[in-house]
Amino acid sequence: MSTESLKSAYVSTKDFKSKRPPLQKRTFTSEAVEEEIRKVSSGIGDPELAWLFSNCFPNTLDTTVKFRIANGKPDTFVITGDIDAMWLRDSTEQVWPYVRLANLEEKLKLLIAGVINRQTECILLDPYANAFNYGPTGSPFDNDLTQMKPGLHERKWELDSLCYPVRLAHGYWKTTGDVSCFDDRWKAAMKVIVTTFRQQQRKDWHGPYKFQRVTATYTDTAPGGGYGNPVVPVGLIVSLFRPSDDATIFPFLVPSNYFAVKSLRQLSGMFSEIFVDREFAGNCASLADEVEASLRGYAIVEHPLFGRILPYEVDGFGDKLFMDDASIPSLLSLPYLDCISQSDPVYQNTRAFLLSGDNPYFFKGAAGEGIGSPHAGMNKIWPMGIMMRAFTTSNDDEITKCLNMLINSNAGTGFMHESFDENDPKKFTRSWFAWANTLFGDLLIKLYNEKPYLLR
Repeated sequence: MSTESLKSAYVSTKDFKSKRPPLQKRTFTSEAVEEEIRKVSSGIGDPELAWLFSNCFPNTLDTTVKFRIANGKPDTFVITGDIDAMWLRDSTEQVWPYVRLANLEEKLKLLIAGVINRQTECILLDPYANAFNYGPTGSPFDNDLTQMKPGLHERKWELDSLCYPVRLAHGYWKTTGDVSCFDDRWKAAMKVIVTTFRQQQRKDWHGPYKFQRVTATYTDTAPGGGYGNPVVPVGLIVSLFRPSDDATIFPFLVPSNYFAVKSLRQLSGMFSEIFVDREFAGNCASLADEVEASLRGYAIVEHPLFGRILPYEVDGFGDKLFMDDASIPSLLSLPYLDCISQSDPVYQNTRAFLLSGDNPYFFKGAAGEGIGSPHAGMNKIWPMGIMMRAFTTSNDDEITKCLNMLINSNAGTGFMHESFDENDPKKFTRSWFAWANTLFGDLLIKLYNEKPYLLR
């Protein structure tokens, strides 16, 4: 099969100089990561792509990590980049590509265990919060109409926020076999997660959480007096906000419910194998079964053009929203998160819809094409959406097309961004967005291991 050659509108005739901070200014260093950079870079033929990889893959370690030993345990606080706060979602994905290297270097292993420990404390502080400060430093959102506490940065209930710590803990355990960070605090936090999931099924009442913000941006506040639009309690779990931090319209966010099923099954396995706690393992499994059955009943629907597909949001009344948001979990990303098979016919139908003009947030212009988000506005393509397109296909030409668009999207900066204008990649949002950088590195490592000829 022939593939389009890699090229970029921003290739320079001079050498690409590293955009990494000087060694003494990096927030964490890992020889295992440096060796991975050397190994993978040697297999990349395009100089700009190799330059981007060497800048992006270590960006989380270079710029966002606060690591220490506290009370005899590793503790790692990970900021997102240009926002000085830690999201449960972002922090998991920022270190996720390093998990596979954890057995090669003890201090890297401690760093990841420290993220798990810090996430445990965040969940115990408030399972409904999405973002946390390093300490009780105050927040620009302290005046939100919700139960803000010292240590919280923002308190938007996002179902996926409680799935990501499970993903990290499970991946760490499967890779290293280490269970030292799964102490009584961690077990308590995991039980809080399941309790919160059950509360937000809203079978008897709307639960203890509500959120409003005085704002002119409608996606930054929840309707319905802070409880969201109404739902029918069909077994799905409410998420008042999306992974983009925007408010949902119909509160059963479909990709996040798929993610919750995966997380519950992972928790069930961990509590069964590590602790031989069959009661809680069974509790997790039964909730996963219930949510999965409800997804089959309410979240696979007929589209007039694409057949049986997954909507982005539903409410149990029969209302459904056909779109996708590039922040992860998205519908497009479900195979990446191992929530659905890439070959599943419903997923393939959904994917065809998502990557078409019938998806209102699929944009196409002179600079590229891809899924965006209401969060960044119209005509803004998210590099993470392009990355998910490459992660979820086996087609060489499609992957190469994605790589070309990602190279061009950096606009000579050496890094990935939150979004870029469909016609001009120099018009981008978030110059320092560590999750997008690390995810880009993870994509190239996947290709290096599985399709090295595409990089050569």
